[in-house]
Amino acid sequence: MNDVVAYIQADRDRFVADLKEWLAIPSISGDPAHAEDVRTSAGWLAEYLRGQGFPTVEVWETPGLPAVFAEWPAEDPQAPAVVVYGHHDVQPVEPLEEWETEPFKPVEKGDRLVGRGASDDKGQIFFHTLGIRAALAASGRQAPPVTVKLLVEGEEESGSVHFAELLRTHRDRLACDAVVISDTTMWAADVPSMCTGMRGLAEAEVTLRGPDGDLHSGSFGGAVPNPLHAMASLLAALHDDDGRVAVPGFYDDVVPLSDEERELFARLPFDEAEWLRTAGNSRAAHGEKGYTTLERVWARPTAEINGMWGGHTGPGGKTIVPREAHAKISFRLAAGQDPRKVQEQFRAWVAEQAPPGVEAEVRVPGGGVRPCFSPIDSPGVKAARRAMERAFGTEVLFTREGGSGPEADLADILGAPLIFVAVGLDGDRIHAPNEKVEVPLLLKGAETAAYLWEELASALR
Repeated sequence: MNDVVAYIQADRDRFVADLKEWLAIPSISGDPAHAEDVRTSAGWLAEYLRGQGFPTVEVWETPGLPAVFAEWPAEDPQAPAVVVYGHHDVQPVEPLEEWETEPFKPVEKGDRLVGRGASDDKGQIFFHTLGIRAALAASGRQAPPVTVKLLVEGEEESGSVHFAELLRTHRDRLACDAVVISDTTMWAADVPSMCTGMRGLAEAEVTLRGPDGDLHSGSFGGAVPNPLHAMASLLAALHDDDGRVAVPGFYDDVVPLSDEERELFARLPFDEAEWLRTAGNSRAAHGEKGYTTLERVWARPTAEINGMWGGHTGPGGKTIVPREAHAKISFRLAAGQDPRKVQEQFRAWVAEQAPPGVEAEVRVPGGGVRPCFSPIDSPGVKAARRAMERAFGTEVLFTREGGSGPEADLADILGAPLIFVAVGLDGDRIHAPNEKVEVPLLLKGAETAAYLWEELASALR
């Protein structure tokens, strides 16, 4: 253990300097003007990984932007294999005027490294390279105790449009016993934690149509259906008095929280008043009855009205019965739910809610994002928790995340359980100006990674 720590500390400056070089590449996948920068980022990473000793390094093309694959086989051909997932593309930097330093000229401010991608996700995938080197140096081995396969995507920040097909194309090369995800956060620097799941996402747009055109409310109001009235009634009926989604069958597939998970969530030092301040100074917590705020955000499904419009919204009055009304709805999905099934349940419910004389249409933009979940008692999660506790020297708790990503595709297509190992913080200003990462936490991540392979070698056999 001391040899691992000593190696990491001795290599700290070189590690940060290399990371800063990578962060300087503006690999914004959502902006076509930066497509070549994403390719440059992939090429830089591939060359770096070759220099770190990976025997196999390849740039995998997609119809969009490239991913990087690297493999370091274990000495024992019967040893487990582990895929480590991350991404090398980053978010746009606007509003540029809110950055205190240039987003692609990373700078150190004490223990902080500031720059786009520092936490999400270049810094977090980068600590694995230092972890492998530290583990090999401390053990004297020429190869890790498990086969390590890095898969670093280039389109995560623009929807992972081609990622599922990339996984299917290279499924044999990516065969593994577990997938390590390093693209999430911990509770706090002094409260290390592991994420065990991410919610999914389904979306829908509702249109209610009444008359063929807007009608004079004096001549027709009160005598024909009003689509805006119907929409208001429909949206008001979306939840019952206990805050539960009223769509029939919506909760049928939800994996319930275990008593142990609820107890571990409750041990986190959560300040609801402070959380409400971060929630746009919201005045009260609200949601499904019988669950805490953290449980609602992390592990329970939701339905949110994202927008509604119709009729006259300009200045002055316009006394009409409008011809149609519109609303956008999104569902955050808990473990076990399928976005397509939820969309069809919602479609059927809307059809039942529409009053006579009002035609309902529900459009869905694609198949959504599936939730993912890792049981806290699984061998891989237990092994990763031991590795983190060795590195941090304290108990590691558990969280989940309310957002969505391509993790479910990794689990389903590769047929392997997920393990979340990450050291980012909610305060890292991910996706915002002045994104940063705490360098001491990156070094703890590297230390965790150094211990992780040994722990997984035993746990996954």
